[in-house]
Amino acid sequence: MIIATLGPEGSNHVLVLRRYLDTRGLAAAQVRLFEDFPAAFAALVAGEVDRVLQCTAHFSHADCVGRYMHRAFPVDAFVAGSHPLALLARRQIAAPRRVARQPATRYYTDLSGFEEEIDVPTTVAVAEGLLEGRFEAGICARQTLEAHPDTLRLVEDLGPALDVWVLYGTEPLPNDSPLLV
Repeated sequence: MIIATLGPEGSNHVLVLRRYLDTRGLAAAQVRLFEDFPAAFAALVAGEVDRVLQCTAHFSHADCVGRYMHRAFPVDAFVAGSHPLALLARRQIAAPRRVARQPATRYYTDLSGFEEEIDVPTTVAVAEGLLEGRFEAGICARQTLEAHPDTLRLVEDLGPALDVWVLYGTEPLPNDSPLLV
């Protein structure tokens, strides 16, 4: 079985997929990472992967559900927490004016004190941009601070996001599935 989700390694989608595989006893499944969900869903309906895991908070969720209706079906759903998140800033910038965030995280804290919000595709990309100096502040995994305390500082600890996750396949659930109500 090949299960697709959003990459890169280190993303919340990969974290939760690996937890899912361990919990469901699917350790032998192959994981295939995609840069975006439209490509992952296209691979699903083309038969290149067997399943796609997506967080319902992801900004492309509604579009994928609509675009692939009657071709991609929810086959499992569960609740899982993300990496603990934090609003971080570069140490040398006392008052950051620009903040990077993955669109799903835009309401996790009050960002009104920033002059500009920058959309970034993943929290991993936010962390990379902070470390490379492209962003002044951003919402990403708290472990980024723990790995780079000389470069970054904590603005606000946000903790893990608790979200609903859906696994998609190409066959609908049987009518007697306990997931159907």
